[in-house]
Amino acid sequence: MSISWPTRLIFTLFVVSYSYPECGRALEAPSDIFILAGQSNMAGRGGVRHGKWDGNVPPECRPNPSILRLNPQLQWEVAHEPLHTGIGPSKTQGVGPGLAFANEVRSKGSMSVVVGLVPCAIGGTKISSWARGTPLYNELVRRTNASQSLGGGGRLRAILWYQGESDTVRYEDAKAYKDNMEKLIIDLRSDLGHPTLLFIQVALGSGEGKFIETVRRGQLGICRLPNVRCVDAKGLRLEPDKLHLTTIAQVHLAHKLAAVFLAAHQSCTMKTHTSFDLY
Repeated sequence: MSISWPTRLIFTLFVVSYSYPECGRALEAPSDIFILAGQSNMAGRGGVRHGKWDGNVPPECRPNPSILRLNPQLQWEVAHEPLHTGIGPSKTQGVGPGLAFANEVRSKGSMSVVVGLVPCAIGGTKISSWARGTPLYNELVRRTNASQSLGGGGRLRAILWYQGESDTVRYEDAKAYKDNMEKLIIDLRSDLGHPTLLFIQVALGSGEGKFIETVRRGQLGICRLPNVRCVDAKGLRLEPDKLHLTTIAQVHLAHKLAAVFLAAHQSCTMKTHTSFDLY
């Protein structure tokens, strides 16, 4: 007998509430905050076929009371898949890399840290749609600032960025990607008041058009900027649409993102010779 995904979700949340009685208490504000931005592969389409999500939540993506998400009402809540529910236009959401990333990061250190995820990704968007002054840019900045002001404010650790599939259709867009992305990073760091903010981008493994390699070259070239890292999605398994990562591929991507984040901050700690409390 098959079980519908809403039933699975309710059961999963019940198990979490039973296993973690603190879920019934007031949520502790996150001490470490990550922004999730870009388009549909960051928002998550893992397990989505024919407009429906299959409801499969792997162990790596299961809820944890110490991993929160900033919901559309700018309130912290326990994060669960689909992580981008209610963010942006109404589209079927599935599994993305965010929750598995947070679980992996927390598993490498102290279990007492509360992680906050700020979903901002919107499917089908070009890099030009995220330029400074656009609605998407302004909303990202608004949600980021709100996340740091709630509950006394947490530390903004990194922006995780997965976008560019829509820029592979026209050569002009693909060729301009590197310059547009570099400007976006500089603008966000300036407007968020964080000039050295870690920016981890994903190099495309798929695209909507034929200029995937042109965009990839731009993405890999951006890594020459200070404190910008790149994770490669090339070779990860795709859904039948040949565009979106499968659920398991999203988990693999999340572990890559977590490894890069932890390595970047370990390097930062060694360079500054300080007792930097990470996890």
